[in-house]
Amino acid sequence: MKYGVIEQMRQDYPVPPMCRLLGVSTSGYYAWRKRPPSSRTQQEPRLEAEILAAHQRTRETFGAERLQKDLTEHGVQVGVHRVKRLRRQLGLRCKQKRKFKATTNSKHDLPVAPNQLNQDFSVSAPNQAWCGDITYIATDEGWLYLAGLKDLFSGELVGYAMSERMTKHLVMQALFRAVASHRPPVGLIHHTDRGSQYCAHAYQDLVSQFGMQASMSRRGNCFDNAPIESFWGTLKSELVYQRRFATRQQAKQEITEYIEIFYNRQRTQARLDYLSPAAFTQRFYLNKIAA
Repeated sequence: MKYGVIEQMRQDYPVPPMCRLLGVSTSGYYAWRKRPPSSRTQQEPRLEAEILAAHQRTRETFGAERLQKDLTEHGVQVGVHRVKRLRRQLGLRCKQKRKFKATTNSKHDLPVAPNQLNQDFSVSAPNQAWCGDITYIATDEGWLYLAGLKDLFSGELVGYAMSERMTKHLVMQALFRAVASHRPPVGLIHHTDRGSQYCAHAYQDLVSQFGMQASMSRRGNCFDNAPIESFWGTLKSELVYQRRFATRQQAKQEITEYIEIFYNRQRTQARLDYLSPAAFTQRFYLNKIAA
């Protein structure tokens, strides 16, 4: 607004020339100065505080749309365009993603399962298909390896394990935890890359024992396992790249908190109707009971 520009510059330049330059009257400017702030303007400081709190509450990971949904859930009614404007004024931005390298070693003579998904990640219910992978996290003590299994329906990380070594026992532990907590039905598709840990006879025996259908990506095609790769990117951009872990134990504690408390139960996703993975799964079962 022209009057606002004059107000900002009045300490440096005389008011009458600025009014003439901007095509407004001097009397109009002084009348504007005497007016009380509008109710909308009076709301700005409170909304700025609410948006800043929501930005911190969501670990600086939500864009304007998801931030607006979070504010609504906390009793703050504000339009998404206003959220965008106030975020710009406050200089708030989401944490940025970085590239990361793969940990797959597919140069082995172990049996490889066929690709049963073929990049079709659409499922209609929980525990129909899980995808698994391994990633790594740097600590001052050395690498920490993280194996995880993600449900394609809700995006929930259903099982995970961490260790200083990247072995078949690591991925077996993640699978045991996923089965223990979710009790999937027979026939679940268990999809991974063709890394030696997943192709190991001991691991595949476990997959068969649990009544799962083994499925593996094609060689060198990261898109065949995109859902779990996407989770690694999210974890690293929202947590790992924002921290320096002095010990593996510190990394384990913070990663566990991120997965269990924030990602699975609090972090909303647009594709889940702005629900968290846990809430999306709960809604599915409630609708099933109601039907």
